[in-house]
Amino acid sequence: MSQTTHHQTAPADRIPFAQKLIYGLGAFVNNTLAAAIGGMIIVLNLGYGMSPALVGLLGALPRLTDAITDPLMGYISDNTKSRWGRRRPYIFVGAIAVGILYALLWQLPADKSDTFYFTYFLVGSLIFYLAYTVYATPWVALGYELTPDYHERTRLMGVQNFIGNIAYMISPYFLAIMYSERLFTDVKAGAGNLAIMIGVVVVLVGVMPAIFLRERFKEVAAAEVDEKKEQPDGGMLHVIKDFIHGFATTLKFKPFLKLCAATFLVFNGFILIASFQSYVLIYYVFSGDASKGAELVGHSGLLMAVAALGVIAFVTWLGTKVGKRKAFFVSTGISMLGYALKWFCYTPDNPWLALIPAPLMAFGLAGLFTLMPSMIADVVDADELNTHERREGMYGSIFWWVVKLGQAVAIAGGGILLTLTGFDVELGGNQAAATITYMRMFDAFVPCIASGVAIWAIATFSITEDKAYEIRMELEKRRGGAATA
Repeated sequence: MSQTTHHQTAPADRIPFAQKLIYGLGAFVNNTLAAAIGGMIIVLNLGYGMSPALVGLLGALPRLTDAITDPLMGYISDNTKSRWGRRRPYIFVGAIAVGILYALLWQLPADKSDTFYFTYFLVGSLIFYLAYTVYATPWVALGYELTPDYHERTRLMGVQNFIGNIAYMISPYFLAIMYSERLFTDVKAGAGNLAIMIGVVVVLVGVMPAIFLRERFKEVAAAEVDEKKEQPDGGMLHVIKDFIHGFATTLKFKPFLKLCAATFLVFNGFILIASFQSYVLIYYVFSGDASKGAELVGHSGLLMAVAALGVIAFVTWLGTKVGKRKAFFVSTGISMLGYALKWFCYTPDNPWLALIPAPLMAFGLAGLFTLMPSMIADVVDADELNTHERREGMYGSIFWWVVKLGQAVAIAGGGILLTLTGFDVELGGNQAAATITYMRMFDAFVPCIASGVAIWAIATFSITEDKAYEIRMELEKRRGGAATA
């Protein structure tokens, strides 16, 4: 086949737009929780007086358990056989559990020691993230199997990312909401009440993909499960060996590792300095005025989220025209320019210049989470061709574990970096000049460097459009036709 071949999506491979929207509601839940936990954890420092380093540990330690729970949940989901499918039961139960647990996590009692708050939040976070895994891992895997078409996968992930980014139009104002004197007595009460509102939304919205979507490869997977059960060594020892084998096989697949590396770098680079934007705007641009700084953080985040909607549409279109890899180069490169501009545009001389980098930075994560899930779906097909097994759950769990590990490392690293700058919350707007300089440098240039390395990592990704269609043809020949639910 020519490398310039452009394949058309068959009508049978298209997903009705309403179903794309419903799948996207899972992204809204996922992004709301991720943005909430990342943005609200600052309250432990600003409201409860905990050191940034301890706050960073609280963000990091619970995510380390995902190294076990995420792949395990992926394996369980891949190997579940039920009348409702292998994904939907977990999505339904997980949505309810994670919404309730998030609300409870922020009901912190007043006037307790740092040790108490650290212990309460650590234990609560461990339970919360377990429920998060039960919900998110099967939801991610479901998206990989809704269509076998190379381009329709990109369109699906574009829609789900579009819906998911609506969460980022709301979450930048979480800090301002919690600080609102009209709504709450203090930021601690604000956090507790906001968490309840978030929990209710998560439950109501999160169950919808489980109710209204169906699984395309349900029968193919069920046949694989039955075949495993018929093997003579099919006891618990075999299950353990099968899990370890699937985990190792996934980690050894080079195209997948390249996607993980790029995601880790782009996402990590952003999250590592996510809180720095608030500190730079509050303590540099507004000389310690938390109210004005929080307001501009909200405006910048809203502009970034609105711009991301257009970016997603553009990257989805671009990916179907020039390929997913080239579209990634374009979107990530533009985001690097946006990050670098923060050094020049975050200035007390004209605070509104801080809005200029926002739409350019939107290209980074908007492009990443439109293209990467679509590319992973292609990887799952390539793996099935090699191994005769479908492992959407395993691939999705390891990929998102990398994302969450990146978030954990970044939150912890961000707290450590902030401590190293010499920041002292007691000084208010009187921070040392060197402290301000270091915060500004980290804020602007750390994500630039990480994104540049990510472009290098993805440059040799091997599954092109032609290759993806060749793989699909071989799979359908092996199965005796296209797989349907």
